[in-house]
Amino acid sequence: MGSIQTNIEDKISYLKKGSLIFPADFRGEGSSAAIKMALSRLTAKGKLKRLSHGIYYVPKQDRVFGELYPDPEKVAEAVAKKEKVRIRPTGSQALHKLGLTTQVPTKMTYLTDGERRQIKMGNLYIEFKPTTPKKMAFEGELSSLVILGLIEIGTKNLSVEFEKRIKEILQSEKSEALTKDLALAPAQVYDFIIHLLSDSHD
Repeated sequence: MGSIQTNIEDKISYLKKGSLIFPADFRGEGSSAAIKMALSRLTAKGKLKRLSHGIYYVPKQDRVFGELYPDPEKVAEAVAKKEKVRIRPTGSQALHKLGLTTQVPTKMTYLTDGERRQIKMGNLYIEFKPTTPKKMAFEGELSSLVILGLIEIGTKNLSVEFEKRIKEILQSEKSEALTKDLALAPAQVYDFIIHLLSDSHD
């Protein structure tokens, strides 16, 4: 039987470039301290890169852009899955996910039913922000993003084009999910969406 480091290095060799790695992935190979030491040594050898505390990835190179970070959205989802918590994009992150803004946020904020956490990736921050069960109860894949985005940016002074896009997005949501999500929305957002959807003029 090989050393812990050799066994972990062998498993890593089968992973795709850019794959995320957590110490918990190697439970059974040895103690937590030994696993962390092995990952630290593999990082020193260049076999791994440390993304944040307890998060590593297999280095990935691009001919033009050089070393590439993992997709931050996938990082957030992987961390949530590993910690067995739920997350929901909010604010500018929710709007970006819907294609309502082309500006990539420098801070991606997710509501969570878990603990507060912040992950730094270069100049980008991923934040898990604990919230109430009510805000985690939204069901619609689209309507939840619209509502959480509007809670942050407000419903005033929005362009006609922006409102039209919101209306189109909400009209493609499942009616049952939209009805449930509207019941959970703050009064101002609820009134705005009801007025928007009842307005027959585009």
